[in-house]
Amino acid sequence: MAERRIFSGIQPTGRKHLGNYIGAIRQYVEGQNRGEAIYCIVDLHAITVPQDPAELRERLHDTAAILIAAGLDPERCILFRQSDVVEHTELCWLLGTVTAWGDLNRMHQFKEKAEQQRELVSAGLFFYPVLQAADVLAYRATEVPVGDDQRQHIELMRDIAERFNARFGELLVVPEGRYPEVGARIMNLQDPETRMSTTYGSEQGTVYIVEEDDAVRAKVRSAVTDSGTEVRRGPDKAGITNLIEILSVVRGVAPEEVEREFDGSGYGDFKSAVADALVQYLAPVRERYAGLRGDEAALEATLAAGAEKARVIAAETLADVRDAVGIGPARA
Repeated sequence: MAERRIFSGIQPTGRKHLGNYIGAIRQYVEGQNRGEAIYCIVDLHAITVPQDPAELRERLHDTAAILIAAGLDPERCILFRQSDVVEHTELCWLLGTVTAWGDLNRMHQFKEKAEQQRELVSAGLFFYPVLQAADVLAYRATEVPVGDDQRQHIELMRDIAERFNARFGELLVVPEGRYPEVGARIMNLQDPETRMSTTYGSEQGTVYIVEEDDAVRAKVRSAVTDSGTEVRRGPDKAGITNLIEILSVVRGVAPEEVEREFDGSGYGDFKSAVADALVQYLAPVRERYAGLRGDEAALEATLAAGAEKARVIAAETLADVRDAVGIGPARA
């Protein structure tokens, strides 16, 4: 195994937005330079809540095109569709036998999503973190780049790996989460107490990666702030704090530098600068996406090739786990 193996997964549901880009996708791209990088579009996770089947496939192709447009190179990483590698689901079941029900019952995201399901709160939604653990542990990944909202899930998968190893031997790698130092939690522009999401918060407060320039500018300029005028971070300035973090990421500078630059400028000039910088930041991705999205056959070929490479790694881990727990014939 490579000294550093990086794994992360991304949902194919909803249009990909700035929070996805800053919190996760840009880390994926950077990860290609630091180790063996494996990235998965997690369609099995998506169906833990109701989905329109045709739309799910459309969104999966959208997501694949955005990832490649953002800089993922299938020659330098493994990019695949989760459901194409069946080892994930079998390993999920095996890991479920060393996962505490009480731990799953305490997961914040389960509680949040369960509240939104009026007809059925599925067992799959409850078991979601175990499948997520299987996704990572199948590849013996050392590092998992994710947004700040996934900290609890990373801690659970570490606990699962440690519990498995304590019972059956040191077979699984206990991974570390990797979180952005700035921009780990991008908030909705209209409700800066709520993270940017296609599930939560307002449409007007969500900036999409492939959105038109004018729409991006309008959303940033109408962002909720406060009654003050100072461009500085603070617990009473959630909206401005969010915009400062966005601009610092886009420019690649420290938040303190943004505060110094706009000291005394007022909110209007600051918002205009954020809007212009964001449009410039997203434009190359949008342009590349437009050229990729129309060729679904090429996207499918990329995902299939990635799945073939992923399956080789996951199958080895699963064989070791099956043998350790006593499933199937003993190895010679």
